[in-house]
Amino acid sequence: LKGTKWGLGGTCVNVGCIPKKLMHQAALLGTAVKDARKYGWQIPESLSHDWSTMAEAVQNHVKSLNWGHRVQLQDKKVKYLNMKGSLVDTHTIRAVNGKGKEMTVTAKNIVLATGGRPKYPTHVPGAMEFGITNVALECAGFLTGIGLDTTVMVRSIALRGFDQQMSGLVTDYMEAYGTKFSWKCTPKSIEKLPSGLLRVTWMDLNTKEEHQDTFNSVLWAVGRASETKTLNLEKVGVEINKETGKIIVATDEATSVPNIFAIGDIAEGRPELTPTAIKAGKLLARRLVGHSTELMNYDNVATTVFTPLEYGCVGLSEEEAERRHGKDQIEVYHAFYKPLEFTVAERDATQCYIKVVCLREGDQRVLGMHFTGPNAGEVTQGFSLGFQCGLTYEHLRNTVGIHPTCAEELIKLNITKRSGLDATVTGC
Repeated sequence: LKGTKWGLGGTCVNVGCIPKKLMHQAALLGTAVKDARKYGWQIPESLSHDWSTMAEAVQNHVKSLNWGHRVQLQDKKVKYLNMKGSLVDTHTIRAVNGKGKEMTVTAKNIVLATGGRPKYPTHVPGAMEFGITNVALECAGFLTGIGLDTTVMVRSIALRGFDQQMSGLVTDYMEAYGTKFSWKCTPKSIEKLPSGLLRVTWMDLNTKEEHQDTFNSVLWAVGRASETKTLNLEKVGVEINKETGKIIVATDEATSVPNIFAIGDIAEGRPELTPTAIKAGKLLARRLVGHSTELMNYDNVATTVFTPLEYGCVGLSEEEAERRHGKDQIEVYHAFYKPLEFTVAERDATQCYIKVVCLREGDQRVLGMHFTGPNAGEVTQGFSLGFQCGLTYEHLRNTVGIHPTCAEELIKLNITKRSGLDATVTGC
């Protein structure tokens, strides 16, 4: 909600990865209960989910993490100032607390790590007053999973920046799972009705027709903007990208001012992922105190989208591999597989798919790896290590699988897209 306040730990701990994954787990448990009947568990037909029980438990966990971060700062003798800062000059920060009390802090080096804030489509009347913000597909997925009627409105494409074949599988699964999609639509306005419901008016971009419907909540997921406007960057000479508002950084995270550094989501061209910011921060700290010269490696950072059917990936999308190397220079190995857990449960595995994008020549170095299925994060994390060691298709073929798992399907891949053969896995 607009104006929400939270404790230490940034977006990830408070309103991002942690609460998101816990609510995703709540939805997965609902599916597991349905599966359980097929496995012989005697479960009553009518099941309901209590939002307030889940919300309280999630918030309690988040508060425990906030507290943990405070304790760690104290243990490391780091002075924590709960104040809003802006640069006065290259070594001086003006800080203001919640009551308007001011102080000045000077430092040899300054690290900016203010992250981003959710964007609102301010051109849409009612958007700011009546909307809340978060991540589109993941939120829509767990809201559907706990039994709420959920519709996703998509202006152009889902999962921008990700492999679009994989994105299609994720949204196909969600549609089958019960999430409604309004494709190629753009919102025009939101009004609050006397009943408290929100009336949304939108336009279908294909037919140019206007539509209306009423909803209890409207959640905007139109990206995030860098929290750099209030930092007074221009005055001290810190260069930013005017379009994105992000700070331009060198390989050592330095800005255009040598003693001012920027890490995380506010740095231009960096993956907007918590673990990259954490690792970059640790390496920067070591360099600043002279313990190391090691730079952060931003290549081949793995990530996972925690939609109802999870999608994990590392490396290049098929489109990006084609763009960089040419269609004739890449080989794509792929498979549609069925997780063993889905068999007895009689669940549809149409969208469970694996794709490995390789260079076609030589030992076929792996450029990208894509997986939709259960526990995608756990699977992808393990394989991502291989990218640090020059993973090739030959390495995958020489690895013995753990049976029966979904992950073993990655090392059994043997059908190329180019062959046109059926990629459906048969046998156990």
